[in-house]
Amino acid sequence: MNNCLGGRHRNSLCEGTGCPEHSVCRSECGACGSVASACPSVAARMVHLSNSQQTADGLINSLSASLSNLAAVQAASSQLAPSGRPSSEPHHSSLPDILTSNGEAADGRGSAHHTGRIGKVIIERLENERFLSGFLTRNPFRKKSPAEDSAPGWRLFGKVPPKPAPDKVASTVTADSSLSPTPLRKTDTEASTTALILENRPSNLPAKSAEEQQRHRHEYEQMVEAAKKKELKDAKLRKKRMQQKLKYEEFMAHSLKVWNEDILPNWTLMQHNRKAREYWWHGLHPRIRGKVWKLAIGNELNITPELYEICVSRAKDKIELLQREASEHKSAESDSLDRESSVELIRLDVSRTFPQLGLFQKGGPWHDSLHSLLGAYVCHRPDVGYVQGMSFIAAMLILNLEVADAFVCFTNLLNKPCQLAFFRVDELSMGSYFATFQDFFDFNLPKLAAHFSRHAFTPNLYLYEWIFTIFSKSLPLDVASRVWDVFFRDGEEFLFRTALGILHMHEDILLNLDFTYLAQFLTKLPDDISATALFKSVKSIKMQIDHRDFERVLASHRASSSTPAPTTSART
Repeated sequence: MNNCLGGRHRNSLCEGTGCPEHSVCRSECGACGSVASACPSVAARMVHLSNSQQTADGLINSLSASLSNLAAVQAASSQLAPSGRPSSEPHHSSLPDILTSNGEAADGRGSAHHTGRIGKVIIERLENERFLSGFLTRNPFRKKSPAEDSAPGWRLFGKVPPKPAPDKVASTVTADSSLSPTPLRKTDTEASTTALILENRPSNLPAKSAEEQQRHRHEYEQMVEAAKKKELKDAKLRKKRMQQKLKYEEFMAHSLKVWNEDILPNWTLMQHNRKAREYWWHGLHPRIRGKVWKLAIGNELNITPELYEICVSRAKDKIELLQREASEHKSAESDSLDRESSVELIRLDVSRTFPQLGLFQKGGPWHDSLHSLLGAYVCHRPDVGYVQGMSFIAAMLILNLEVADAFVCFTNLLNKPCQLAFFRVDELSMGSYFATFQDFFDFNLPKLAAHFSRHAFTPNLYLYEWIFTIFSKSLPLDVASRVWDVFFRDGEEFLFRTALGILHMHEDILLNLDFTYLAQFLTKLPDDISATALFKSVKSIKMQIDHRDFERVLASHRASSSTPAPTTSART
């Protein structure tokens, strides 16, 4: 059994440098080297073993003293005993006689010899027991000392923080700047990926040279500087947008007052007034949007709320009839020719209308209203029926009007020449609109128009859905509402002008796309389109070619195709 190399104390667990517990001994002994504090569990175990060792040493000393005294007493008693003792007298065995092996006589000299031998045996057995107890109490799964756990090293993910760079750490580099961004929060389980460039390599890899360390510090400073510039740029952009928003809100509050006091009470006289049209261009306040839309659309078809209730009742009856036929497995070939059977298709489209709002889905507050309005229109205009996409137009109206008023506006809006041509899929009329759009496209954006022509990317591939839903499905809801405001002021011309404004707004991007990516981009426009930027682009679009406005260009294409304008009559 060896002592600790420091010699300060005796550790029964330490067997020298080859002992598994030698590192524990070194952490416990100040003279051995490290003076780091040991693990509480290891310290407690060492204290327990030390107390056990002191107890065993005391027991051995007391037994040795007792055996020595017993030997002295035995020797003295043998000298005082009478020489002639009858052999028949009973003999009382002493302790040395009992401890004596092989039946030897216990005279004074033999008793002392045997007593000392027995004592040595007892001491050796106690020493062995103490060694065995220390061995059994040793923990085979020794934990590392805190000094070992806290040693710095190369770790991306772990509880040990990375070893700091010798010359300059990340915090020093960040602190050198006068306008430092919000410091990165580092926890015990993660490290900054940006600051990893300043870390030393692991010990099994070649160390960084001074030139490489300098280059890494320079790259890190560049990354920090770029992050600060981006943060400042984003902060300025957020501040600018907030100022624009506050300014627009102030303008809308003033506009609301003008509309309520001057324009709406005198609608017939003021609707074409220059001042009213200017306020109209900047958007309508949500409080008056429904009123202005209803006045601008008008009611040429003389739709009444009573007619709406009749159409809703017919739609419900039609749905019940279709359900009974489906349950009875009856064939309805004759009904399939009737466009009123498209009432069943409404169910599939209502749940897809503005899903981000959650207002028109099943269980939403306006699910039944939208379903009833579309069903009533199908019964009112079976020649048109229901076409997927109508639900977006109806939903836009329901968001701003009562259901009965929304039905009135919906039926009159879809009776306009442009909407009627698209919803009835009149290819000749739609072709006239596409050709008119192409003329203004070539005139306003010749470079982009040539790029589209090279890739055979025709207007019908992207313009159909925009006109079909009046941009309500393609643009964000607030931007689409602004488009609707001016559409009711300028008519169908503004729809094609808005389409050109979208192309003008993204011209730089579109010039670098091929056919496939053009279709993907224009089918799913970016979600961050702002109304201010869009209307700025729309305002730059000119709608006159050689002193011919949109209506004259459209009329020339209709005449060339010998297609009369779509009828505006409706069956009430």
